[in-house]
Amino acid sequence: MSSRMPTAFLPHGGGPYSYVDFGAPQDEVEDLAQYWRRFSETLPSTPQALLVVSAHWEEARPTVMTSPSPPMLFDYYNFPPAAYELSWPAPGAPHLAERVRTQLGEAGIDTADDGARGFDHGTFVPLGRIFPASNVPTLQLSLKAGLDPEEHLAIGRAIAPLRDEGVLILGSGMSYHNMQGFRRPDADDDARAFDDWLAEVSQDEHARRDEALLQWERAPRARACHPREEHLLPLMVVAGAASSDTGTIGWRGNVFGKTVSAVHFG
Repeated sequence: MSSRMPTAFLPHGGGPYSYVDFGAPQDEVEDLAQYWRRFSETLPSTPQALLVVSAHWEEARPTVMTSPSPPMLFDYYNFPPAAYELSWPAPGAPHLAERVRTQLGEAGIDTADDGARGFDHGTFVPLGRIFPASNVPTLQLSLKAGLDPEEHLAIGRAIAPLRDEGVLILGSGMSYHNMQGFRRPDADDDARAFDDWLAEVSQDEHARRDEALLQWERAPRARACHPREEHLLPLMVVAGAASSDTGTIGWRGNVFGKTVSAVHFG
């Protein structure tokens, strides 16, 4: 069996989604949690390592975590106390951090490292369900400040060869992320229109897909869904890493009533 890993863009819900009850609709919560639990069944084998690009980390240069034992980073606020007692003690992946920096450097992309950074909720929330044993070495790679889609596609292309080394590259974000719109029923059509576009684009031939992603602001209701695009940019990295693989919609459901999707490549 080939060790080549697919790559995927995963929705991570909101805050400690599926771990702590904070008023999210339970049918929606369980639907997404069930997708996470079953995600590993789509993989050809257990990954050698996980490389996660989370919407919740931006730096001036693409930055990798280097701690061999990353702490938890509870980067959310005003949740019940149990939200700050969660644990996902996966080992870090300093060896992979060096490989990532080498790949990016060869592509002319300047990088940095961070030995103190912990797993933010864009990582530990979905991966705590996907890999509950927390036994796969895991590395986070930051977004680059400025959130340029072309730069993030280039980052993905540069790290694509790691897939052939058994590294599972994941983008963790949301295809809808307007904090003012989540609880507004009149914004449901915005989310659905943008998600329909995203589904169509993701399943297109890769050159057309990437060109459409570069022009994402022209999509239906784009800025209504993403006033700021940090939750969409992990998809750009994943699409770049997908190379010529065509996307499929791995899951589609709702988060606070808004349509969101997961996209799988390979």
